[in-house]
Amino acid sequence: MYAIVEIAGHQFKVEKDQKVFVNRLQTEEGKKVSFDNVLLIGDGDKVTVGAPAIGGAQVSAKVLKHLKGDKVIVFKKKRRKGYRVKNGHRQSLSEIVIESIVSSGAKPAKKAEAKKAEPKKAEPKAKETVKATAPKAAAKKSTGKADDLKKVEGIGPKIASTLVEAGITTFADLAKTKPEAIAEIISGVRGNHVTDTWPAQAKLAAEGKWDELKKWQDELDGGKA
Repeated sequence: MYAIVEIAGHQFKVEKDQKVFVNRLQTEEGKKVSFDNVLLIGDGDKVTVGAPAIGGAQVSAKVLKHLKGDKVIVFKKKRRKGYRVKNGHRQSLSEIVIESIVSSGAKPAKKAEAKKAEPKKAEPKAKETVKATAPKAAAKKSTGKADDLKKVEGIGPKIASTLVEAGITTFADLAKTKPEAIAEIISGVRGNHVTDTWPAQAKLAAEGKWDELKKWQDELDGGKA
């Protein structure tokens, strides 16, 4: 017997005792999980097709471990700008083993899932209070005028927001910060970032020497001289 089931947004053809790598599940390692969106079940010459899912069908599995997939390289380049960024990404995955495929009689499992989801209805109130207080805290931080730090070669939106959170909001602030300290602040941002020229670039920007800064940036490679 085999089944085609949707798991974490993807469709898989599975059989009993088969190991499958799927997108990261919230279930802890060693615990069981069931999937009700079964699109097709094949048992010998008999094939049952859902419309779109088969009512009462269910695929049960056990989470073996959580892991990360192979690294995928993402390379971006802008012509005649000296801009090159190379990033790596590893997808978060879960390894599961299929324990059983049930073609009917799985309705009680669906009711149990609905009961578990009921207490979550009260959560939006708590989230609303957090959102209501968040703007006040942000308003206190943004008392002065901030510069567009993305004008420094090698700084993207994520790095700029990370620097602002660390209190570096202007070109003058960035010019006073050592490259080693900048590298430590943005250590949580993906990618290999060279911060050696950032303070010097920020100094030119703070002094309004945009023509000189642009001429220099045309010779840079992602912030590296």
